[in-house]
Amino acid sequence: MKAAGELWKRWVLRPVMLQLTQGTSPHKIAQALAFGMTLGIFPILGSTTLLALLVGIPLRLNQPVLQAFKTLAYPLQWMSVLGFYRLGEWLYGAPHVPLSIPRMMERFFEEPGPFFRDYGMTALYGITVWFLLAPALLLALYATSRPLIEGLAAQLARRHAAS
Repeated sequence: MKAAGELWKRWVLRPVMLQLTQGTSPHKIAQALAFGMTLGIFPILGSTTLLALLVGIPLRLNQPVLQAFKTLAYPLQWMSVLGFYRLGEWLYGAPHVPLSIPRMMERFFEEPGPFFRDYGMTALYGITVWFLLAPALLLALYATSRPLIEGLAAQLARRHAAS
């Protein structure tokens, strides 16, 4: 259990504390955290780094926090991608497309056009579901993380005042 606690400190607490000590507000950190986790589960594998960059720059999000939490969401992305696709197929009334890697490769080499049509549509269905869920997830993550980060900031301020 000690190893899990060390990983938590290394990958979550330290980056947040570092940003707080550099003057980033709890609001901006919570905002970047929420966007990072939400963008991190976008249902197109391999696209989240660029997506986080494209969203983060115009919104002036804290890039280290955004990218760190986007990366932390990677296992959640793998766990949710099939759910996004299947929910999207259900939402659009589309037939299930088999997502077996050997079958996909076989189909790609046999019929590239239909392959891109079918799997491209499945990807769009998944993206639709993500777009429907993302605002609620974003708000929930922000609302739960901001008080926690404000508590960390207060703890840091007390430590700094005591020394």
